[in-house]
Amino acid sequence: MSDDGLFREVDEEVRSDKIAQIWKRFGNLMIAGCVALVVAVGGFKGWQYWQAQLAEKAGMDWYSAIALSDAGNTAEAEVAFDRITKSNHKGYAVLAKLSQAARLGQEGKTADAVKIYDSVAADGSVDQPLQDLARVRAGYLLVDTTGISDLVSRLKGLDAGNSSWRHAVREILALANVRAGDYKAAEEQLNLILADTATPAALRTRTVLVSAQLQTLLPATAN
Repeated sequence: MSDDGLFREVDEEVRSDKIAQIWKRFGNLMIAGCVALVVAVGGFKGWQYWQAQLAEKAGMDWYSAIALSDAGNTAEAEVAFDRITKSNHKGYAVLAKLSQAARLGQEGKTADAVKIYDSVAADGSVDQPLQDLARVRAGYLLVDTTGISDLVSRLKGLDAGNSSWRHAVREILALANVRAGDYKAAEEQLNLILADTATPAALRTRTVLVSAQLQTLLPATAN
C-alpha cells in the first residue's frame, strides 16, 4: 500500500471515530431536534387547515346572512350576523359588524349603528382601512345631528390630501356646515371636492348640484 493510501485510510478512520464520538455525545439531541421540527411542521400545517376550515365556514355564514338580509328576513339576518361577530374569524366578524351597522342606519337606528361603527374604529386589531371606513360611515349618519366640531374631531386626518377618504369627509363637512347655516364654510369644502382631480364621478355630480343650490344662499350671508 502506498503512503497516500495509508494516509487516506488513517484519515477515514479518524473521521469515523470523530463522527461516532459526536453521535454518542449529541445523537439524542439531534433526534429530539428532528422530532421537534416534524411536530412543529405538522402543527403549522394543522393550524393552516383549521384556519382554512374556519374561513370557509365563516364565508358560508356570511353569504347566508347577506341573502337573508336581501330577502327582507331582518330578524333572521340579525341572528346570523350576530353569530358571525362572535365567531373566531376576525375578518368576517368585522364585516358582519359593519353590515349590522349599515342595516341599523337604514332603519333609522342611528345611535345603535354609530355605536357599532365606533367600536370597530376603536379596535386596534382591525385593519386601518376598515377602521377608517367605520369612522366615515358614522360621520355620514351623524351629519344631520352632530355639531361641526365633533365631526371634525371624529374625522381628523381623513381629509388630508393623501387620504383615500378625503372626498367623503369633505362632503360630510360641507353638508354639516349647510345644516349649521355656515354656507361659506360649506362652499369651501365643496370647492375642495371640485378642485380635486381624483374626486369620484358620482360625488362630483352631487357636489355640482349642491354647489348650485348653495349659490342662492350665499348672498344672504354677505348682508
